[in-house]
Amino acid sequence: MWRFLLLVTALFLLGEDWALARVELTLVNRTPVIIEEVYYHQGSVFLALDDVLPALDLKGEWDSAARLYQISTPYGKIAVVPGNSSIRLGSQVMTLPQAPRFIDGRLRVDESFVREYLPALLGLTVTYRDLDPQEPPPSSEVDSLDQFFARLMEKKGIAPAAPANTVVIDPGHGGDDPGSVGLNGATEKDVVLEIARLLEKQIKMKLGLDRVRLTRDSDYALTLEQRLAPVGEAGVAALLQLHAQAAVHPETNGIYLFVRPREESRGGSQPAAGGGSMRLAEALRDALTHAGFNVAGILPAPLLPLGRGDLPTVLLELGYLTNAGDLARLTRPEDQARLIQALFEGLKTFVESR
Repeated sequence: MWRFLLLVTALFLLGEDWALARVELTLVNRTPVIIEEVYYHQGSVFLALDDVLPALDLKGEWDSAARLYQISTPYGKIAVVPGNSSIRLGSQVMTLPQAPRFIDGRLRVDESFVREYLPALLGLTVTYRDLDPQEPPPSSEVDSLDQFFARLMEKKGIAPAAPANTVVIDPGHGGDDPGSVGLNGATEKDVVLEIARLLEKQIKMKLGLDRVRLTRDSDYALTLEQRLAPVGEAGVAALLQLHAQAAVHPETNGIYLFVRPREESRGGSQPAAGGGSMRLAEALRDALTHAGFNVAGILPAPLLPLGRGDLPTVLLELGYLTNAGDLARLTRPEDQARLIQALFEGLKTFVESR
């Protein structure tokens, strides 16, 4: 769920992998509406909310003060936050496969929001038709991620594996990408970097200097290859990706753990429930819960940063920077120490069980 994006990042997001197409939306008993401005990116189709909502007989507007888009419905308002993959209508909360984002100055959502999530929330019957069927242009980020994990799996099959006891910690975002922005200007990139450094120190002190790698150790941006480079080293047992969230409602709180829907290896594919990522997530959840933290759940989700493969990988959303309690627990030294100890115990349990 999951990021505040500044309007200025729209230009950065555009690249050669964007392509135009057309789709047709039809609400039952209504005249079909053709949307001409359609973008492909990272394997997903993105549509502007200002184009989609009139076709579905809905209205919405951007609230510049609250930095969110409000969709008015007969059942209440749906808040859509740029970069945040969670949407809420009353007590119903859904997690989108792709977070809404600004592209060319307009807030856009991926097609699943139009085809599945919004109709499910509102009980609508929507017909969605692609008028220009084509293969989406390959996303360099997706391709390089898949190729990386393919090479990693091939490498594992060529030579005897080194003892797998090293953990790679990936603090999200960095540099010009702040990630989520919370209370008092707290940024995700800074909060998760501090947690990563403290966890790295704990592992080095108790397990040894060679048992941990950070993808970044300061405030700078990384290319995808740079972020994944430590994962390709010999003896890597697990990848931990650290993030934090922001939400419209300040009471929203809790820790979420995400794993791949399926684990893929040279021997085939298996559901998340039977893989190393789920075992790692369960070890982390148990340790965090034992330490008194609110773990909202372990969710299989097709999030791009998790990639493909069978390397045990968990993406942790460590809390909501827009919730005073979560922010304090992520930044107050005594609570940081409890969090670091719990993460360490979960990792240690998992690695030793292998």
